[in-house]
Parts: sequence; structure tokens; C-alpha cells
Amino acid sequence: MSAASVFETASSQSRERLAGGRFFPKCPERVSELGVSQNSLVNLMLKMTLLEGETQLSALSDRLKLHPGVCSQIFQHLRKEQYIEVKGMQGNDYVLTLSATGRAVAQERYRISQYVGPAPVALDAYTEAVRVQTARYKINRARLREVFFDLVLTDETLDQLGPAVLSNSQIFLYGSTGNGKTSIAERLVRVFRDEIFLPYAVEVDGQIIQIYDSVMHNALEAPDGVDPRWLRCRRPCVAVGGEMVQEMLELQFESSLGYYTAPLQMKANNGLFIIDDFGRQMINPRDLLNRWIVPLDRGVDFLTLRTGVKIPVPFETLVVFSTNLDPRQLADEAFLRRIQNKVKIDAISPRVFDEILRRICESEGIRWTEEASEKIRQRCLSDGRSQVLRACYPRDVVLILKNIAEYEGRPPHLDDADIDRAVNLYFAR
Repeated sequence: MSAASVFETASSQSRERLAGGRFFPKCPERVSELGVSQNSLVNLMLKMTLLEGETQLSALSDRLKLHPGVCSQIFQHLRKEQYIEVKGMQGNDYVLTLSATGRAVAQERYRISQYVGPAPVALDAYTEAVRVQTARYKINRARLREVFFDLVLTDETLDQLGPAVLSNSQIFLYGSTGNGKTSIAERLVRVFRDEIFLPYAVEVDGQIIQIYDSVMHNALEAPDGVDPRWLRCRRPCVAVGGEMVQEMLELQFESSLGYYTAPLQMKANNGLFIIDDFGRQMINPRDLLNRWIVPLDRGVDFLTLRTGVKIPVPFETLVVFSTNLDPRQLADEAFLRRIQNKVKIDAISPRVFDEILRRICESEGIRWTEEASEKIRQRCLSDGRSQVLRACYPRDVVLILKNIAEYEGRPPHLDDADIDRAVNLYFAR
């Protein structure tokens, strides 16, 4: 089948998938409907059989995530080429093994690429799926309060976050340390109430790019009739901090394995990508921002294969930059203009401090009083310990109080003596 006819087939399949307004990848029943090269499928079946030694056709179908009819077509091709032999039957299922010739071919293919997993989807199909599944949602202050039900946020903060989230554009959270920027960023994924379909891997120019990451993608049970090469999962939330380096934003070719893994922003497509402690990564922030000017502006990223070929991939993720540095120190005016939403998370008021402390005490089974809360506030602000109240203080002080009580073999209390001990342990002198 020519490349043109493959893409025509993939396109018609995609239109069918969109019937009803939502993306639903229907299970292809013939090789010609898969949209990927037959060589990739043949290689996968050979390598899978090589590793198994002896296997059943139904087992190959399960592991390669292919319809039994598709697996049967590939099997018949390999049998005709005398690469696979039938050792017998188990019920209505073939028991297969490699011939001597098939083993030699499989070993050579495995030497080139050790990817042995679910069959890939075409890059075009993946690109269309990402575009169609772009997050669309309605939100107001009441809904945002539900999203942040376990945080204490003022109406002023919510009213900054609301329009920023609705814009479905990048967000810059900034402000002094310890006031909840990371906690806010991590909870933004709750705005998304729906699920998406994500492929295990994509094929481009005969190369495999593995996208699915069990750490970042929360897989759900798939409905009947879905193409098993696609996972149904919650919209992803990918978060990185100071450990991020430039290589994480590019295709990573594992030379010992012979295939690529997707960069972080590709794994975050149709979801949330949090860059925490922005400006403290090993990658220079200006280099990162320059690298992303086009993706942020046009919604497309260009990744480079080791052959030098550049491939366009969708960049459809809500990027949240979180930093306690002045944004003007991190980026020039031209780039900051592209990030339209800049939300400052300030130090908290005494009222917010008291409510945070009350909730923490309630969850820990510690009796809370206004007097104790005032005492902790005063101690945090006295003797040059801190000039402002920070959202992290209540949690951290209560944790130390609990540790003191556990050390002494008694229940924790918010009495003056324990408060003094906890605050003195917490702040450097």
C-alpha cells in the first residue's frame, strides 16, 4: 500500500471516529485500516514471538493490542514467508513458534530496535486526536472553589485564577516562597472533568516514539469497541522542578534499545504541564523560553529525529510556570507578553492563616483555639523570624508540634510551651 493511500485511509477513519462529536478510536479489523507500515507490525510480531519462544495467536493479539483479525493477517503473511511455524492447536487457537529463518530475522530486528509492546498509531492520527481532544470547559467562582476545596484562597486570588484558566493559555504563578503556588498549580488539573484517549506509541518515518508513561498517565477501563492501541485515561498532569534539563524537552533516543521516548511536553498533551521553581533548573530560563516561543504561539512543536529529520507534533498543554523569582528577571518583555496570565500569590492575611491552621488541626485531631492561633502568628512574626505570614507556616509548625508530642509519648496540644518549642525549632536563629 502506498503512503498516500495509507494516509487517505487514516483520514477517513478519523472522520468516522468523530461521529457524535467526541473522539473515539474504533478498533480496526484489517491491516490496511491501521495507518502504519506493515513492516512495523511484522517486526513487532517477530520480536514478540522471539521473546516468548512459543506462544498463541490470541496472546500476540492481547500484547500487541491488535484485533484478532489483524493478527491473523500478519500471521498468515509470516507463515507464507516461512518465518513462523504452527506447532499445534490449543482449542481453536494456533500455537506458534519461529522457524530457524524467522529466528534469525527476528534477532536482527530485535538488535535494531528492542521495542516490543503495543502496536503504534500513525503520527497523523495522534496529531488529529490531540487537536480534537483540546480541553474545553466552563468555570466560575463556585466551580473554582470546588477545585480548590482543600486550600484556603481568597476571592481575590480566585478571581485572578478564574479568567486565567478560562483563557486555556499559559499561566505564570509568581510570588514569595511558601504561599501555595505549587499547591495551586497541582490542583488545576481538577478543572478537567473528562477523559482522553492516548496512544501507547506513535510511528513516524519507520521510527517508534513511546508516549505512554505509567507514572504520568492514569489509565482507566476502556469501553467496548475501542482500538486497544489507545488508552483511555485522565487528562495528564506532568510536573517537573529543578531536575529538568534541556534533554527532557527533546525526543530521547535510547541507543541501547533502538526507539524514542516522548519529551515531557508531548506526554502532557491535552493536560497540564507544571514547571515548578522556574528559574532554578539546570536549563537557562531564557534558553527554555526561546525554545518554546513557537510552540506556545502556534500550538506546534518541532522535534528532531537522530537522522536530522524534523517532525511537527502538537503542543496542546496548559503550561503553568511557578516561581518565587521576579518574572522580569527570567524573561524579556517580548516573551512575557506571550504569557498573558500572570497571577501573583501574595503572603496571607491573619484570617487566612487562622483558617489554614484550624483545618490542619481538625484533620490531625488537635484542639484549635483562636488564642493559640494568635500566639503562633505572633511568634512567627516576632524576633525577626519573618516579616510576613506564609501559607506553609501552620502546616509546618503543627508537624513539629506532633513530633514533639510523639517524642515525649503524649498527645499534641497547642499550649504556649509547645508553640514556643515548635516555632524555635522551625525558624533559624
